[in-house]
Amino acid sequence: MTTSPHAATAAKMPPQIPYIIGNEGCERFSFYGMRNILTVFLMTSLLLAIPEDLRKAEAKEVFHTFVIGVYFFPLLGGWLADRFFGKYPTIFWLSLVYCAGHACLAIFEDSIKGFYFGLFLISLGSGGIKPLVTSFVGDQFDKGNRSLAQKVYDAFYWIINFGSFFASLLMPVVLKHFGASVAFGLPGVLMALATLILWSGRKKYVHQPPRGANPHSFMWVVWTALKSGGLGMTVAALGVLLAAYSLGQMGSLGFVAAVCLALVLVMGFGGIGASLQLDRARGVHPDEAVDGVRAVLRVLVLFALVTPFWSLFDQKASTWVLQADQMSKPAWFQSSMMQALNPLLVMLLIPFNNLVLYPALERMGLKVTALRRMGAGIALAGFAWIAAGVLQLWLDEGATVSIVWQVLPYALLTLGEVLVSATGLEFAYSQAPMSMKGTIMSFWSLSVTVGNLWVLLSNVSIKSPGALAAVKSSGYSETACLMFFFAGFALVAAALFALVARRYPLLNNYRD
Repeated sequence: MTTSPHAATAAKMPPQIPYIIGNEGCERFSFYGMRNILTVFLMTSLLLAIPEDLRKAEAKEVFHTFVIGVYFFPLLGGWLADRFFGKYPTIFWLSLVYCAGHACLAIFEDSIKGFYFGLFLISLGSGGIKPLVTSFVGDQFDKGNRSLAQKVYDAFYWIINFGSFFASLLMPVVLKHFGASVAFGLPGVLMALATLILWSGRKKYVHQPPRGANPHSFMWVVWTALKSGGLGMTVAALGVLLAAYSLGQMGSLGFVAAVCLALVLVMGFGGIGASLQLDRARGVHPDEAVDGVRAVLRVLVLFALVTPFWSLFDQKASTWVLQADQMSKPAWFQSSMMQALNPLLVMLLIPFNNLVLYPALERMGLKVTALRRMGAGIALAGFAWIAAGVLQLWLDEGATVSIVWQVLPYALLTLGEVLVSATGLEFAYSQAPMSMKGTIMSFWSLSVTVGNLWVLLSNVSIKSPGALAAVKSSGYSETACLMFFFAGFALVAAALFALVARRYPLLNNYRD
């Protein structure tokens, strides 16, 4: 490891931290600024050539395809940084790609191809740096001042929600009064400023060199276990065949959904196959590496049950925005501004939970474990969507429904987010050995991708003749049926999560 001449002394905050925090604040404003107006812009401008009855589904598909990319590319960013370039160079160059994506959105407001290319660049840039910035913060601390690291991570989470709050409030107003070029250009200016702030601190950072190839990485251990043949290889081969079938359905599923489903099938069946005969990798790889892979595979079962939560959570920026369009509200209030409630509630709920709720539950004799929090968070998302579904039924009946009613589902969903997201990151970190920390964090991001994949697949399924007939016979609208479907999806996942969690062997893999 090479250290900067400005490296922090014991018990003092590293002087380079403000550069990283400033970079994160501007980057998060830029991301949420464009993300939170994306669905509205698609509906009211870019997709106007599409018939109105099909436009909502198309807008949702574009939005969730974008989110899939954002949470898929962390795998690429982490690999490039660890294998070849190191964290800072990877963050810097992908930030420039990020800026170019914003520029495309501002320039190509009337071109579908140009605008979609900009979304691709943003998903590549934003997703690529996502797993690197938080670990880059950790690199700036040593044993003498690591007690201060938690304060910085708290500031990180706070500034993410601070940026999201103001972006959610301001950018819909900018879109309405100044047009798409300015509304998408302003976040680009913030991203350029974020990159400049990061670059300004370049001589102050502590840099961890890239590790290069690791012959005992997660993937190599899994491959060693599988290639020995047996039942595990048969299971993995079945996953490959199903993936090939998925790719063959690209015409009906769409390119992104088909490819993502194929990857999920390969990884899922490959992981199951490897777990059946993982001990065959011993001798070829150290016991520590094999045990680390087994720990990661156990965590992935829980991650799979968390994916329904993300399918509900990310639809607050698509399905719930479209629902808000149907509600009564002041003339100055834009539908997408309602999303500002989410980060505001996060900033309020985190201290409330830690200072009031959790201590009260402990006094009542209920131990608040990480797994219990996560299971409760998934269930709360289900209840949030039941509330949203009831609101949709009122709207479908022709009632005038105030947008204030959306506060209830937002509050339930945000409480679920705090229980799942913040808890899940810490839980994942604690369960993986030091050599697998990066791997487990990448899989956590991938769980968000899979959650958004379920949204795309549900949109395809609801268009089938059988599904349309079932919706018609129910007497409810397509939107209401999907809302109650996702609510049930989350509640079933929460029940399964609770069952698996009861048997999960907790580990404590923090460094000494």
